[in-house]
Amino acid sequence: MTQQQAINVTGNNIANVNTPGYSRQRVLLANNVVQNSTLGVIGSGVTSLGIERVYDRFVGVQINSESENLGRWEAQKQTLEGVEAVFNESSGYGLSQAMSEFWNAWQDLSNNPSGDTERTILVSKGESMVRSFRQKYENLRAVQEGIDANIQGAVDEVNRLVSQLADLNQKIIETESGGHTANAYRDQRDLALRELSGLIDINTFEDANGAIKISISGGQTLVEGNRPRSLQVQDNVVSGLLDVYYEGLDGTTADITGSIAGGKLKGWIEARDTHVANYIARLDSLSQRIMEEVNDLHSAGWALDGSTLNDFFSGSDITDMQINVDIVNDTRLIAAATDPASIPGDDSNAIAIANLKHKLTMGTGPDITFDDFYHSLINEVGSEVVELGAYYNHQSDMVAYLDNYRESVSGVSLDEEMVNLVKFQSAYDASAKLISTTDELIQTVLNMI
Repeated sequence: MTQQQAINVTGNNIANVNTPGYSRQRVLLANNVVQNSTLGVIGSGVTSLGIERVYDRFVGVQINSESENLGRWEAQKQTLEGVEAVFNESSGYGLSQAMSEFWNAWQDLSNNPSGDTERTILVSKGESMVRSFRQKYENLRAVQEGIDANIQGAVDEVNRLVSQLADLNQKIIETESGGHTANAYRDQRDLALRELSGLIDINTFEDANGAIKISISGGQTLVEGNRPRSLQVQDNVVSGLLDVYYEGLDGTTADITGSIAGGKLKGWIEARDTHVANYIARLDSLSQRIMEEVNDLHSAGWALDGSTLNDFFSGSDITDMQINVDIVNDTRLIAAATDPASIPGDDSNAIAIANLKHKLTMGTGPDITFDDFYHSLINEVGSEVVELGAYYNHQSDMVAYLDNYRESVSGVSLDEEMVNLVKFQSAYDASAKLISTTDELIQTVLNMI
């Protein structure tokens, strides 16, 4: 019976050679209780102490920890690769070219300050630049909204896994309290834990009953025994983006957005609220500074109709930036002159505005030009994509190494299992032969009576 059990366990290992998260099992064999007889102490065969799950708990904890980091860098890398496409200036018409054409249009106007064609082209180039600013802003907001969709999906997946883990806890407690092994349930639980760690940072502790308690870095408990908690998302009233909340058993909620320390949720939140938010802020700063500098000079200049104090741009930031509607409807309001007595031939204000392209107006330390500021933003996006790619590749290598090490400990080797199958089959055949021989001996004794 013991050899038969060992053969069954070997067969189960072979059947699960390709099962994700499966840990190979082995029968623990030991001498049976010896018996005293008139001939001395006689062994009574072999017994099974149980079916052991070959598993390294420390490696499992390491895999979960590294999976948290992998999920974080993977989420950020994928997000910033999308952002990089927003700032791609090599595949066609981009903001850099739009700004350059806008300044060139002012230069062209200075050559013919009263020209209707030059004024119309200037308005057109200004509108193109505004559209480029607004388009990039809307694209970055779309990236943030896409991240919100990922966060919503991740929260739903966390809740599903938490419920599954609580259920597995209950099954393990019930199975092992009856004196049986719950190896299959433990494998399923470890696999679910790994999936969960890829989404959010977790800390685990196994109690005396075999159930695990799962908490996150903020101290909130996700699973305790067979009782799961849940997460939910709520709109932030200021940003309009999603925040992650923890919901306790009593129904109260707490904002944990800032305390999440790992997994894809951390990566997406960090990419959305740090990286992308920074890009939007810098793009907005550039648009506002251009509007301020152009309006300061334009409002001090004089238009063809003799009016002054006309802003070229309207709006307060990148979200409502546009060309002054009055100028769009009447290009004579463009102030190319600084001396009203020299109209229409005065081009000094148009030259001053065109020269803003080379003016050091951006920056909090050493000032730089508008173009240099925008190019530094593009370079920052590219360097962060490269940096995150390096983090992701390193973390992937770490997880791959740990996976390979786990397989060397817990994985099924078909060669080893075939050797075990032959070994246990031979032992089974030998035991059967022993029973047959004993039966013949007993028959011989009986025939002598």
